[in-house]
Amino acid sequence: MKLHCDVEVVSRHLPALGMRNRGKGVRAVLSLCQQSPRSQPRAGARSDRGGPHPTCLLICTLKDKRGTRYELKENIEQFFTKFMDEGKATVRLKEPAVDICLSKANSNSLKSFISAVRLAHRGCDIEAPLSTFTPVKTSEFEKFKTKMVITSKRDYPLSKNFPYSLEHLQTSYCGLVRIDMRMLCLRNLRKLDLSHNHIKKLPATIGDLIHLQELNLNDNHLESFSIALCQSTLQTSLRSLDLSKNKIKALPVQFCQLRELTNLKLDDNELIRFPFKMGQLTNLRFLSAARNKLPFLPSEFKNLSLEYLDLFGNTFEQPKVLPVIMLQTPLTLLESSAQAVLCNRIPYGSHIIPFHLCQDLDTAKTCVCGRFCLNSFIQGTTTMNLHSVAHTVVLVDNMGGTEAPVTSYFCSLACYVNSCDMLK
Repeated sequence: MKLHCDVEVVSRHLPALGMRNRGKGVRAVLSLCQQSPRSQPRAGARSDRGGPHPTCLLICTLKDKRGTRYELKENIEQFFTKFMDEGKATVRLKEPAVDICLSKANSNSLKSFISAVRLAHRGCDIEAPLSTFTPVKTSEFEKFKTKMVITSKRDYPLSKNFPYSLEHLQTSYCGLVRIDMRMLCLRNLRKLDLSHNHIKKLPATIGDLIHLQELNLNDNHLESFSIALCQSTLQTSLRSLDLSKNKIKALPVQFCQLRELTNLKLDDNELIRFPFKMGQLTNLRFLSAARNKLPFLPSEFKNLSLEYLDLFGNTFEQPKVLPVIMLQTPLTLLESSAQAVLCNRIPYGSHIIPFHLCQDLDTAKTCVCGRFCLNSFIQGTTTMNLHSVAHTVVLVDNMGGTEAPVTSYFCSLACYVNSCDMLK
């Protein structure tokens, strides 16, 4: 019986000696082996208290393929299993006084392995077949590597699967026209680099990669970023997204639900607008959207707090002198109802109200006073110095400018008049 995971063996005597463990595990293969009388002494071996063939724990690493043995019978002081669903557990031994810390394991395999270790500790029979004391082959560690970089069609694996333990996968310059579904089975994946391919569409199942933090789709043929991805588990995991050098014209308003984003690259697309709720990306620190077709910025853009901003080469328009007035008097029932739902934060969804009404609520404008408006509003445009939202700003044109037009919405004439100084 074997388990592949990261292992750190921590001596409990170190703090007493004024020393610390290095705090990082190494990739290892753990085996439950049958100890025979002729076997060599084990780490922490004691007198054999029962049965001629006790079970031992064998830990093998790439540097120590023969492994280190630990006696299990009546030799475990405590199990720490609170985080087994995350692939983590710790076994505290009596002799030697060490903690065997396991991490980055398959959660189901870890639970089975810990159950078997408990039986070995009690001296009970283990139903699963036990391993032999044979050195682990290098190929066993290659199967469970965490990083793979492929930069040509020739090296792309067609006949074999990707190692399921991968955390970082790069497949660039491979001529991919769609995402390989085998990649979507890599549940430990944290960084996925698919740059310099010919991908046209992203499957919604990318959102099933619950640990994905970095996604690089630079230099592909994407025309959109789907709503399904914006509403997936990427909302809580994704930190960095590179969509530069594609053919994207607009991002859905739901894109702003990816609130853990800190780095966003949108250079060299065909963007004609940002999502107007851009200000909800409160963790965003790096934004690059150079060489697009942006005529103006949304009003909530001023809520961002960036370290770096690049909007060079966009087709920004001059602010309009006169506002666009679309006020409705009296307000329609739809407008009044929408304001009530949004102001009181009443939950809604397509399972409660028609889908088109959900879309109306999702795309509602926000007045400078904080109220919401659907179809009854005044639209005005002003300029904003980009240094007010970013520490470092790349010039927006060859003339050395750092200002860009911003669109604002007003729910009433009173709000517009009160803010007229801002619009001058």
